[in-house]
Amino acid sequence: MRAFVTGASGFIGYHVARLLLRDGHEVRALVRPGTSTQRLERLGMDKVYGDLTDVDSFSEAMRTCDVLFHVAAHYSLYRRDRDKMMAVNVEATRRLLEATRKTKIERIVYTSSTATVGLMEDGRAADETLFANPREVKSDYKRSKILAEELVLDACREGMDIVIVNPSTPVGPGDIKPTPTGRIVLDTMTGKMPAYVETGLNLVAVEDVAEGHLLAWKRGKTGERYILGNENLTFGDLVGRIARIAGCAAPRLRIPLWVAWTAAVMDEFVLSALSGHTPRVPLAGVQLARRPMYFTAQKAVRELGLPQTSIDIALKNAVEWFRSEVLQDIPERMMNL
Repeated sequence: MRAFVTGASGFIGYHVARLLLRDGHEVRALVRPGTSTQRLERLGMDKVYGDLTDVDSFSEAMRTCDVLFHVAAHYSLYRRDRDKMMAVNVEATRRLLEATRKTKIERIVYTSSTATVGLMEDGRAADETLFANPREVKSDYKRSKILAEELVLDACREGMDIVIVNPSTPVGPGDIKPTPTGRIVLDTMTGKMPAYVETGLNLVAVEDVAEGHLLAWKRGKTGERYILGNENLTFGDLVGRIARIAGCAAPRLRIPLWVAWTAAVMDEFVLSALSGHTPRVPLAGVQLARRPMYFTAQKAVRELGLPQTSIDIALKNAVEWFRSEVLQDIPERMMNL
C-alpha cells in the first residue's frame, strides 16, 4: 500500500509516517522546500517537495497513492497568523480534496482537532456528537479547523470516503517545534513557568494518536469523527506530574484568570506590537483557559481499538526526549533557576 502523508515533518505526522513504514507500507511525505528532512531521511521514506497551499506542486505524486493522511495544519494562537491559518487549514484542504478526486486514492484520514468539538457547559467530558460553533469560538485556529472539518463532512456527503480523527493534546518524543504542550513540558523542566492559570486538558501519548490514524484508516466508518485522547487533567496536575518525572520544582503560583488576561493584552497589543516579537502570552490561549477542555475517547477505544498508554509514560518519554535532543548542552545547574 502506498500512502501520501502531509505534515510528515511535524509532530503527529512524523509518528504516523513512522508507523506506516513499520507496517511495511510505502510512504510519500509532502515536505515544504527549506524544511529540515534529516529525521525523515533516517526513516527512508520518499520525499515530495511542495507547498500545501499550491496543490499543483505535488498533485502528480498523489496520483498513484492508495490512501491520503492529511495531517498538516498551521497551528497558532496569535492574531497575526489568522490569514495563514485560513489559507493552510481551510483553503488548502478544499483544494486538496478536489485534487484527490483525480487520483486513485480510495480513502482519506483527515486530522482535525478537539478544537472542533463543542464543550459541555458543566465541564464534563465532551464526545463526538458535539460540534463547536465557528461564530462563537475565540481562537482563529479553532475557527479554521471547524471550517475545514465542515468541508470534509460536505465531501463525505458527496460520496468521498473520509474518516475524521480529532486528537486532543498529544505529548511525547519528537516534538521538535515544540507544540504548546511540548512548551509546557520544557518550561516546567527549565523553571520558565513561574505561574499558571488553572484549566483542564485531555492528554494522550503521541504514539497512540499515530496508531489511531492507522486504525481509523483500517476500521473507521466513512463520515465519522473519532476523538483520539486519553486522560483529563487539571493544568496544576499536569505541571506537577512533569515536575515529579523530571525531578524539578513545579510552579506553585496559581494566578487568577483576570491577571493572566491583563498580561496577555499588554503582551500582545503593546509589547509585541512595539518589539515585533511573538507574544509570550497569547490572548487566545488565556481565553481558551476559561473552560476546561475535557473529552472522552471511548468511541475510538470501542470502535477502533485506540491504545490508552499511561500519561505518566507519555510525559516520561517527552522529558527524556527533550533532555537528550534539546537540553543536552544546558548545564544541569542552569535548570530550574
